[in-house]
Amino acid sequence: MQDTLNIKGIIPPMVTPLTSEQEIDLEGTQKLVEHLVNGGVHGIFILGTTGEAASLSLEKRLRFMQEVLQLVDNKVPVLVGITDSIHEVSLEIAEKAGELGASAVVSAPPFYYTLGQEELIDYYEGLADRSPLPVFLYNMPSNTKIYFELKTVMRLAQHPNIIGLKDSSGDSKYFQNLIFNLKEIPGFSLYVGPEEILAETALMGGSGGICGGANLFPELYVQLYESVVQKEYVRVMELQRLVMEISNHLYTVGKHQSSYLKGVKAALDGLGLCRNIMALPLQAFREKEYRIICNHLDFLRDKVNAHINNNK
Repeated sequence: MQDTLNIKGIIPPMVTPLTSEQEIDLEGTQKLVEHLVNGGVHGIFILGTTGEAASLSLEKRLRFMQEVLQLVDNKVPVLVGITDSIHEVSLEIAEKAGELGASAVVSAPPFYYTLGQEELIDYYEGLADRSPLPVFLYNMPSNTKIYFELKTVMRLAQHPNIIGLKDSSGDSKYFQNLIFNLKEIPGFSLYVGPEEILAETALMGGSGGICGGANLFPELYVQLYESVVQKEYVRVMELQRLVMEISNHLYTVGKHQSSYLKGVKAALDGLGLCRNIMALPLQAFREKEYRIICNHLDFLRDKVNAHINNNK
């Protein structure tokens, strides 16, 4: 088991800023990286679900990775998503990430074919054998239609180059079982995706959160995690309520599964950090929904800033 990368805290799944031509927005990328680093995050995860990696060409993914790693300049660890339906592509991204100085790679199961658990084990053991960087598993059953069963994770956790898992299932019982059954494996990290259960899972003993809202208000999520660590439970309840307000006001506009991602990107535009543009096949919110997001953002920003400033 690798013990050189044991990040505790908040690792935002960074949005991929795009231009109107759906090319990488370099100015927006710089703004967002500075916003996250200045917000005190403990790492950055690029090219995940929130980063729209499945909709970006390999060329754009590699370009974005290079840009982010240059901007971060080793200030915080950078985790790179390598999920793809083509094994060689995943390895190519992993190799490039290693060359550019990333800290680890993150892989959800290859999509389209529904792999069984033994097939998952074979796939990830082979991937980890060849990856130049440590590997995080990524449990994202709503998108991949594949679930990492507990026994599968326990077996893969024995591999010396598989060092953790991000769980975006939203299943707290499953996460608690992971914590209980993997506690004897030193250095194996367990992160939660859905921010609505960030406080709960951190209190259980989770390693932190890879939460989309941290793109918007990184200091809020950092303070929430640190309040859990410091056992400031009244403060935890206050900040968790704010996280739930963000979720309820920014991620529920519209009627599609993609409403969360559209809400984050529209809100980032409202904050002046990047443009409200998404990679096809997704379409960004149009004027009506965008205005709703911005109206909600105005009062959320004031509330978040007041709580953050009161704690400084």
